[in-house]
Amino acid sequence: MADPSARRRSRGPRYPWAHVLLILGALLMTFPFLWQLLMSVSTNAEIQSVPPQPIPDRLHFSNYAEVFERLPFLNQFGVSVLITVARTAGQVVLCSMAGYAFARMRFPLRNVLFIALLLILMIPSQAYIIPQYGLVQAWGLLETPWAIILPGLFSAFGTFLMRQQFMSLPIELEEAARLDGANPFQVFSRVMLPLATPGIFAVAITTVLYSWNDLLWPLIVTTREESMPLSVGIATLQGQHTTDYAVIMAASVMAMAPIFVLFMLMQRRVIEGLATSGLKG
Repeated sequence: MADPSARRRSRGPRYPWAHVLLILGALLMTFPFLWQLLMSVSTNAEIQSVPPQPIPDRLHFSNYAEVFERLPFLNQFGVSVLITVARTAGQVVLCSMAGYAFARMRFPLRNVLFIALLLILMIPSQAYIIPQYGLVQAWGLLETPWAIILPGLFSAFGTFLMRQQFMSLPIELEEAARLDGANPFQVFSRVMLPLATPGIFAVAITTVLYSWNDLLWPLIVTTREESMPLSVGIATLQGQHTTDYAVIMAASVMAMAPIFVLFMLMQRRVIEGLATSGLKG
């Protein structure tokens, strides 16, 4: 008797047009990244030539070395890592606790506060810049990493995501833990939090991506090269009259590499977390 799987393989894909569309979509999505890689090893003249020259005559890896001459790259990389780690740790802890409170605990004005939280999601982040700057300035934190870290320690989106994650867990687990004598913090930390791992990964990776690429707020509160994260440092490479696009692309590739590797390693958990956290309310 013929193997059904072998028979399916001999017939080829069931929807060939769908595979063609997916391949075209994948090429479309990866084209900017491939274009960036080619620009990072080109000369500035090749990049600005008309018509565009997609393939350079010779690979100029010296652009990557020039990044270290134009920027305190390692110092700014360290600032970016510090900001990203601190923001991610803060959001995982605070958003998990707030999300659990909104999902499982009963307290006065809970629904009103949750609606206020949802309203925060609808207000553009630019509206907070002036009051945030006033607070950071009053606290004497300008030109320090804390000026960037503090406003990013908590987010309404992370709280909403964790609330949805906790609401998807069976309430019988909590009741069983309470019958065994666990207090509310023990129920949260030892029973519910380990089960909410997919949501925690989703909050962590979205915070990492946002913090690593955040430009506007760090650009406002930092002016010294040593206190800038990489996102701001790369932006300063753009000149008033001329811009070396090849060096900017090389710096962007180096800044993007750690996040790309992290996402590739954790993509299954991230997709699982987003899928299980946002569908149940």
